[in-house]
Amino acid sequence: MLKPLGDRVVLKAAEEKEETVGGIVLASNAKDKPTTGEVIAVGDGRVLDNGTKVPVSVKVGETVLFDKYAGNEVEYQGDKYLVVHDKDLVAVVD
Repeated sequence: MLKPLGDRVVLKAAEEKEETVGGIVLASNAKDKPTTGEVIAVGDGRVLDNGTKVPVSVKVGETVLFDKYAGNEVEYQGDKYLVVHDKDLVAVVD
Protein backbone atom coordinates (compact mmCIF):
# COMPACT_ATOMS: atom_id res chain seq x y z
CA MET A 1 0.00 0.00 0.00
CA LEU A 2 1.04 3.62 -0.41
CA LYS A 3 2.68 5.20 2.65
CA PRO A 4 2.59 9.02 2.46
CA LEU A 5 5.50 11.06 3.76
CA GLY A 6 5.37 14.08 6.07
CA ASP A 7 2.02 15.84 6.25
CA ARG A 8 0.56 14.13 3.18
CA VAL A 9 -2.67 12.13 3.11
CA VAL A 10 -3.75 9.47 0.59
CA LEU A 11 -7.45 9.70 -0.35
CA LYS A 12 -9.77 7.50 -2.35
CA ALA A 13 -11.92 10.12 -4.09
CA ALA A 14 -15.69 9.66 -3.99
CA GLU A 15 -17.11 8.04 -7.10
CA GLU A 16 -18.46 10.47 -9.67
CA LYS A 17 -22.05 10.01 -10.71
CA GLU A 18 -22.75 10.57 -14.38
CA GLU A 19 -24.90 13.66 -14.72
CA THR A 20 -26.92 14.94 -17.62
CA VAL A 21 -27.94 18.46 -18.44
CA GLY A 22 -31.05 18.65 -20.58
CA GLY A 23 -30.60 15.03 -21.64
CA ILE A 24 -26.98 15.52 -22.81
CA VAL A 25 -24.29 13.36 -21.22
CA LEU A 26 -21.34 15.46 -20.10
CA ALA A 27 -17.84 14.49 -21.15
CA SER A 28 -15.64 13.41 -18.25
CA ASN A 29 -13.39 16.47 -18.64
CA ALA A 30 -16.41 18.80 -18.38
CA LYS A 31 -17.38 17.47 -14.94
CA ASP A 32 -16.11 18.97 -11.72
CA LYS A 33 -13.54 16.99 -9.77
CA PRO A 34 -14.92 15.29 -6.67
CA THR A 35 -14.23 17.19 -3.47
CA THR A 36 -14.80 14.44 -0.90
CA GLY A 37 -12.88 11.29 -0.26
CA GLU A 38 -12.03 8.58 2.23
CA VAL A 39 -8.68 8.74 4.04
CA ILE A 40 -6.71 5.62 3.11
CA ALA A 41 -3.33 6.46 4.70
CA VAL A 42 -1.67 9.34 6.56
CA GLY A 43 1.93 10.43 6.96
CA ASP A 44 3.79 10.95 10.23
CA GLY A 45 3.24 14.73 10.21
CA ARG A 46 5.34 17.74 9.44
CA VAL A 47 8.37 18.92 11.37
CA LEU A 48 8.45 22.57 12.46
CA ASP A 49 11.62 24.69 12.32
CA ASN A 50 12.19 24.07 16.05
CA GLY A 51 12.14 20.28 15.52
CA THR A 52 8.65 19.66 16.92
CA LYS A 53 6.55 17.18 14.92
CA VAL A 54 2.93 18.19 14.25
CA PRO A 55 0.76 15.12 13.56
CA VAL A 56 -1.69 14.98 10.65
CA SER A 57 -5.18 16.13 11.71
CA VAL A 58 -7.19 13.23 10.21
CA LYS A 59 -7.35 9.46 10.73
CA VAL A 60 -7.65 6.52 8.34
CA GLY A 61 -11.28 5.77 7.52
CA GLU A 62 -12.59 9.33 7.89
CA THR A 63 -14.39 11.05 5.03
CA VAL A 64 -12.98 14.49 4.30
CA LEU A 65 -13.75 17.53 2.19
CA PHE A 66 -10.76 18.90 0.26
CA ASP A 67 -9.92 21.82 -2.02
CA LYS A 68 -11.17 21.29 -5.58
CA TYR A 69 -7.78 21.31 -7.32
CA ALA A 70 -5.64 20.00 -4.46
CA GLY A 71 -3.13 17.22 -4.61
CA ASN A 72 -1.73 14.83 -7.17
CA GLU A 73 -3.62 11.96 -8.72
CA VAL A 74 -1.74 8.65 -8.67
CA GLU A 75 -2.59 5.15 -9.81
CA TYR A 76 -1.47 2.17 -7.74
CA GLN A 77 -2.33 -1.44 -8.59
CA GLY A 78 -5.15 -0.33 -10.89
CA ASP A 79 -6.83 2.00 -8.36
CA LYS A 80 -6.75 5.79 -8.51
CA TYR A 81 -5.84 7.81 -5.43
CA LEU A 82 -5.28 11.44 -4.57
CA VAL A 83 -2.28 12.52 -2.48
CA VAL A 84 -2.86 15.86 -0.72
CA HIS A 85 -1.18 17.92 1.97
CA ASP A 86 -2.93 18.12 5.33
CA LYS A 87 -3.38 21.88 4.78
CA ASP A 88 -5.53 21.17 1.66
CA LEU A 89 -8.15 19.37 3.75
CA VAL A 90 -11.09 21.61 4.57
CA ALA A 91 -13.29 19.51 6.90
CA VAL A 92 -14.15 16.06 8.20
CA VAL A 93 -17.59 14.87 7.08
CA ASP A 94 -19.67 13.23 9.86
